[in-house]
Amino acid sequence: MPPDEPIRLSPYDPAWPARFEEERAALAEAIGEWTVGGIHHVGSTAVPGLKAKPIIDILVGVRDLEESQECFEPLARLGYLYAPYLPDEMHWFCKPHPSRRTHHLHLVPAGARRYADELAFRDRLRADPRIAADYGALKRMLAERFAQDRESYTAAKSDFIRRVLDPL
Repeated sequence: MPPDEPIRLSPYDPAWPARFEEERAALAEAIGEWTVGGIHHVGSTAVPGLKAKPIIDILVGVRDLEESQECFEPLARLGYLYAPYLPDEMHWFCKPHPSRRTHHLHLVPAGARRYADELAFRDRLRADPRIAADYGALKRMLAERFAQDRESYTAAKSDFIRRVLDPL
C-alpha cells in the first residue's frame, strides 16, 4: 500500500449524510446479497456537529469473513481498494486510494463485538453532546500530535472509546 494521507480534521459538513446515503445505495446494489446486518454510517462523519476527517466510514454487517470475500470483486468495481487491516475482525477497504480517501468500508460479522461496539459508540456520541465534545477535543489534540501517523492516532483514541462503551 502507498503511504497514507496526513490526518486532517474538517468542520462538520451537513452533506456527509447525503454522501453516505448515495454510497449506501450503490453498496446495497453491489453487495446486498451478502449483507445481513445492514449498511450503516459510522465514525465521526455520522455525528452531527463533530469535526472529522472528511472520510465517510461505512459499516456493513455480513454473515462471516470467509463468505464476505465474495464481495471483493463487486467492491473493486465500485472503486474500493482492499487492505488487510485487522483481518481476523473485518475486511477493510478505502476508496479511491490511500493517498486521497473519500470512504472507508468495514465488512464485519453482524454477530461480532466489533460490529455492536461501532454502532453503540456512534449512538452514544449522537445522544450525548458532552461525550461528543470530549471526543472532538481528543481528536483535535491527537490529529496535531500524530498528523503523519494514522496507526498511532487510531490507537490513542482506544482508551476513550473503551470508557464510553464500558457502561454498556
